Amino acid sequence: MVRLTMIARVSDGLPLAEGLDRDEDPELRQYDYKSQAKAIFKRLSQTQHNMREPRVAVESGPCTFYYTLDGNTCFLTLAEKGYPKKLAFQYLDELAGEFSRLYGGQVDAITRPYAFIKFDTFIQKTKKLYQDTRSQRNVAALTADLQDVHTIMSRNIAEVLGQGEKLDSMTKLSSTLAAESKTYAKRSKDLHTHALLRKYLPLAVVIGVVLLVLLFRKLLF
Repeated sequence: MVRLTMIARVSDGLPLAEGLDRDEDPELRQYDYKSQAKAIFKRLSQTQHNMREPRVAVESGPCTFYYTLDGNTCFLTLAEKGYPKKLAFQYLDELAGEFSRLYGGQVDAITRPYAFIKFDTFIQKTKKLYQDTRSQRNVAALTADLQDVHTIMSRNIAEVLGQGEKLDSMTKLSSTLAAESKTYAKRSKDLHTHALLRKYLPLAVVIGVVLLVLLFRKLLF
């Protein structure tokens, strides 16, 4: 059964649309799956473009997240662990196709969250078609060779979030090193200035005294 559906912009994790819960599942609150979904979007935004896997299954407790990337948009759903991968990704592909048709050229320009919340109507309608895995439609989809499920990257939520923490640590370390480099450069500049003063200040004083003496003598005579 499909539990949760969210759509976000990949580059910054901005939520674009969501399948609104008519009767919120207690399990969603118990495992805080919405927060986990947002964390996945955040990690994606921190991952280099060429390192992002286009289709990923992320296990978390009794459920599994499935997400697919279409350009700068991530389509994510949560389903029970026994739910077929092929159906989950076909569901996401249907959402991606319709979303791209309606809003494809607008995603990068959006500045406010949930700008396409009206897409929930299509999400709800499509989700109903995928709830019963034994329906004739879904059985036919499962037996058809629609996609190679072996190419789907399978991971767990701890691994995904753990990698994100490493990225955060690397970012903080880089920022610290950059700040320390600036401090070191400033100190080096100050030390260089002090060294020049120590080297040339006595000579400047002597020259100044000589000039004053010559000027004084000129005024007297």
